[in-house]
Amino acid sequence: MHRRGVIIRTEIPERIRNHVETIAAETGTTVSDLGVEGRDGTGLKTEIPWVRVFSRSAAPRATTGWYVVYLFSASGDRVYLSLNQGTTTWTGKDFAPRKLTEIKARVAWARPLVAALLAERDDLHESIELGALRSQLGPGYEAGNVTAIEYRRGSLPSEATLIEDLLYMSRLLGEIYRGEQRASYVPGDTPPEVIEAEEASAKAARRRKVRSKGQGIRLNAEERRILEQHSVNMATKYFRDQGWSVKDVGAKESYDLFLKRDGQRLHVEVKGTTSTGAQVVLTRPEVETQRKLGPANALVVVHSIHLDRASTPPVASGGILCCTSPWYIEEEDLTVVSYVYKTGL
Repeated sequence: MHRRGVIIRTEIPERIRNHVETIAAETGTTVSDLGVEGRDGTGLKTEIPWVRVFSRSAAPRATTGWYVVYLFSASGDRVYLSLNQGTTTWTGKDFAPRKLTEIKARVAWARPLVAALLAERDDLHESIELGALRSQLGPGYEAGNVTAIEYRRGSLPSEATLIEDLLYMSRLLGEIYRGEQRASYVPGDTPPEVIEAEEASAKAARRRKVRSKGQGIRLNAEERRILEQHSVNMATKYFRDQGWSVKDVGAKESYDLFLKRDGQRLHVEVKGTTSTGAQVVLTRPEVETQRKLGPANALVVVHSIHLDRASTPPVASGGILCCTSPWYIEEEDLTVVSYVYKTGL
């Protein structure tokens, strides 16, 4: 087992590092940004040892982002060179396995990005079998595999072929990284607006450590404004089609739309997101206002908006509108991002 650790943590990474300039060129990153690391556990050895090649900025830890990884089966009879991803997520207390449906959604997002390159070879595997019996890492990596090359013990190819395969997989990884840069949202990532709220809170509290850049997509001020206006426009049409008169009051009130119809009034908060809409950000005034206004209130979430970031200016389109009215905000559905603390000074 000691010998295994030397191979995984030292020998394989060192051989890969002999080719970092070529690998970096294939992934579209820099030599300084390219990382190589191997893990086989300390003390109690991990069931699935691995060696990964990754961008330090896009996938700083094995738990997040996309990377190329050698995955050794539990029995040691085979190893896969896999285009894979982080399959756990931080809960605030510890790392928990991602839902398999979420992992598979990410794979479905990634495969079209590399479809042309995948067509170049006929020895690729969409599914892998690691044979894990006691760890959750094996099933996670099996689900997270975009594509893989399999090597069997006793029939390994030459080192030259192994390097050629690694460079090929690095090209695929480069396509994924470029796809992330163009995307407004990748399935399973933390919604951009939630990232922004967490980072703003961390900055206000002068915390030294903030969320890694590899954990989700950031939107700039112009993109956020475009998303907001698109979602407000969709909500306005939605309510006008139901016979409401609609006034945009977002510039002066703690909600977005004021509605009237047959003596009724409705106060509407609108949230637009490129994510699936499972989480949105509310300010304290928004929460307090809506609690006072209920039941004459509503929450409209326009999710899965497509944001074309390649256009100048960016263009928002599509989206699925969900309306909740009356809207009762339960304490259990809120997550505190930061507190204001009275020091007594």
